[in-house]
Amino acid sequence: MKTIGVLTSGGDAPGMNASIRSVVRTAIYNGIKVVGVKKGYDGLINGNLEEMGLSSVADIIHRGGTKLRTARSEEFKTEKGRKKALNILKVFDVDGLIVIGGDGSFRGAKELSKLGVPTIGIPGTIDNDLGYTDYTIGFDTAINTVLDAISKIRDTSTSHGRANIVEVMGRSSGDIALYSGLAGGAESVIIPEVGNDVDEVCQKIIKGRNRGKLHSIIMLAEGIGKADELSKEIESKTGIETRVTILGHIQRGGSPTAFDRILASKMGSEAVKLLLSGESGKAVGIKDNRIINMDIDEALNVESKLDKDMYELTKILSI
Repeated sequence: MKTIGVLTSGGDAPGMNASIRSVVRTAIYNGIKVVGVKKGYDGLINGNLEEMGLSSVADIIHRGGTKLRTARSEEFKTEKGRKKALNILKVFDVDGLIVIGGDGSFRGAKELSKLGVPTIGIPGTIDNDLGYTDYTIGFDTAINTVLDAISKIRDTSTSHGRANIVEVMGRSSGDIALYSGLAGGAESVIIPEVGNDVDEVCQKIIKGRNRGKLHSIIMLAEGIGKADELSKEIESKTGIETRVTILGHIQRGGSPTAFDRILASKMGSEAVKLLLSGESGKAVGIKDNRIINMDIDEALNVESKLDKDMYELTKILSI
């Protein structure tokens, strides 16, 4: 193997740059040339590739977003699009590819592996919705971003005696809401894996008010319901003004935490080592604080499960 390609695909996540840096420098350390693919699979189809040297990844470990940029590609989902991508890899003499992204990016990597391209996937998504790995790159940074927002929202909610619904990302996974809700002392955490009991939420708000509490923070995962509708229902049942804060894409930005930088660095290096050892169609992950790998097919079929003990703890601590 003489040349390795690296791309980022799908939604960006803090720590992707740290992973790119690790891929490039580990490869060069082992005498391998690296080309960066800009704008994901769309860039691959259109030949948007350039060689990356040591200096090309200098001063990026602390930066959010992705130096290689990212995009979603409908064309790559077609057989014709994938054949175009395969031809580009051949033209640029790319012997193996590392893909950093979420489940959709992994499916693309799997298809390229089937076409004979040695491919390794690195989980980069704030949603933490890939069940085969304990954590994905960007998740820790996202929950710390949410925590910072909760602290600010609590200040103003206390001043006005309000309840505040904080809607966070996660698609069909409630991990961002759950982790940030526990760490931020939220009164209620509403996630897709459990469902929404509005009466229970209202009971907690009323009990808190009766003992002199001046605010309530309700964490809402985007995959469970609409924040505006929930706020109106809570107001009508409790008589307490309920505001909505939708954090949106702020959760994807910002300098990655130390945890995400270290995780990304370890995973990037492991992905290069797997390619050099002749592996393909593998997904890198972390389990019980150890870097692991498994077949992408198997990884995509591992169900992402709710940490029920953590969820119960949020209920215990918010009485």
